[in-house]
Amino acid sequence: MTAIPNRGSDEQRRCGWCRRVLPSQGSVGRPRLYCGQACRQRAYEQRSATAKAGLPGDVVLVSRNELDGLQDRLYQLRCALEDAQTLLTEKPTKAELERQLAELIRSTGRLDRLWVSERAG
Repeated sequence: MTAIPNRGSDEQRRCGWCRRVLPSQGSVGRPRLYCGQACRQRAYEQRSATAKAGLPGDVVLVSRNELDGLQDRLYQLRCALEDAQTLLTEKPTKAELERQLAELIRSTGRLDRLWVSERAG
């Protein structure tokens, strides 16, 4: 289950299952955790399955393909950081620094999108 930001927070709250942005809520009642009954049911089914398998509630299961993709992106980010570190030991031009910064932003941006994507189905 995801942490729910405080009501006064500017951060958008997201469904605990599909990660869609939840509509704003008034100041009365418990904060919503899910965008609808289907998401509530899927989350319940997942909690039940992990409990039956004897897994802790905070376990995240991903396919081998998803894990490989994440590891590839992390490797690209690490390489971009090492390139930036090497460049800084030299006397880089402004253009070289800008190019390296753009590469870092590109690598980081792909990782950032991983966490805000909605769950399929």
